[in-house]
Amino acid sequence: MTATQAFSTLEWGRVDLNQVPNLVTKTPGPKSHEYHTRCTKYFKGLSGQVKLFPVVFDRGEGCVLHDVDGNSYIDFSSGIYVTTLGHCHPEISEAIAKMSHTLMNAHDFVSPVKTELCEKLAEILPGDLSGFQFYDSGTTAVEAGLRVLRAATGKNEIISCFNDFHGKSYGSVSLAEIRSKVYGPVRAPGMHMVPRPNPYRPMWTKADGTIDTDAYLDFYDQYLGRATVHDVAGFCLEPIQGWGGSVMPPDDFFPKLRKFCDERGLLLMVDEVLASWGRTGKWLCVEHWGIVPDVVTMGKGFGNGFPVTCVAVREPYKESFEKISASSSYGGNPVACAAALASTVVIERDNLLAHATHLGEIALKHMNQMKAKHSIIGDVRAKGCLMGIELVKDRNTKAPFDEAGKRVYQKAFAKGLAWIPAGHILRMSPPIIMDEKTLIKGLDIIDESIGETERELGCK
Repeated sequence: MTATQAFSTLEWGRVDLNQVPNLVTKTPGPKSHEYHTRCTKYFKGLSGQVKLFPVVFDRGEGCVLHDVDGNSYIDFSSGIYVTTLGHCHPEISEAIAKMSHTLMNAHDFVSPVKTELCEKLAEILPGDLSGFQFYDSGTTAVEAGLRVLRAATGKNEIISCFNDFHGKSYGSVSLAEIRSKVYGPVRAPGMHMVPRPNPYRPMWTKADGTIDTDAYLDFYDQYLGRATVHDVAGFCLEPIQGWGGSVMPPDDFFPKLRKFCDERGLLLMVDEVLASWGRTGKWLCVEHWGIVPDVVTMGKGFGNGFPVTCVAVREPYKESFEKISASSSYGGNPVACAAALASTVVIERDNLLAHATHLGEIALKHMNQMKAKHSIIGDVRAKGCLMGIELVKDRNTKAPFDEAGKRVYQKAFAKGLAWIPAGHILRMSPPIIMDEKTLIKGLDIIDESIGETERELGCK
């Protein structure tokens, strides 16, 4: 199929549930075990999800993944928040293939496709976000964003938040919790961390028991005055925590944080590598709360799996790119720009932001029904196709139930659902092109797996 032919992305995302999931072997199957053994003789440092379920995939289309043993799975992961428009979307694949035969790299020289992409971004992004630079990974984009904060303000210190995730270089790791001494015995100089509001696990509450967002802002004010050297460039945080477990902030948090930063001359950087480009039903997740960051990073679904990311800045800070040696060898190469532009055009043309929002509403309703059935479900949340289920040993204590999370993940995967673990929090990120019946089928597989886990662990 060519891009000029009529094509329905939602039809591409439709799954024949009579054919998928289809398990012809016990999973992971014998060929998966063989490939996994051969590869891991050399390839090290696998993620936790692969170690828990070492299946080997060899192809995918739309919302379906196939492994080397001939088993077929519903994809509830999107390659970990990446293939937002499904696997191998024909129009995006064609755009990539065409550009790979035309011009693959010309360093940071302007190209027609880069020009078109910049113009499209300036058109659809909120506010005056109109300065762009492109990179090949989320980590690289975050590092560039931090340099912009410092160049724009002339200051050095950065405030970030507990349980956020921003990448795996020393600077980006220093925005989060350093779990390995290989990054050094201390956090990078000038990096500070503060708690962020978690409605299910609040640190400060009001008299009625609801979360007290103002108390967090009051703490930030005290922290700035007493724990920094008064050289803070700005805040950097995720809009919704991904690695932290699809944790949604209270609706008043970002508007209040935006005002807090403005009143103190601080810039606000939002790391949207995971949450942007339709994942939550908006181009940027922060649009749900009506704010515009000064600096924002986009990635993952930005190129629907092709390694392309972006740093966008507001009009007053565009020239800061000139101060930070912003170019990179692979960033903004013509193939990457073609992938990002095609992904953007498809989302806009096929009204997929609205579809993602609709899927989130269906998922939240279904997950609340699951919560009513299962005592180990403490909390459920969804915004668009960014979803989470938190498992607890007791709803009163909210003690995390890691063993249950591990078992549910493995059981659901063995039933034909490819998805993401996070300890006691079950994370889901189906492609935003998925149809309603497939979404509910995936949730039913999780429902069944939770029930089996409860019985095995003797939960009431």
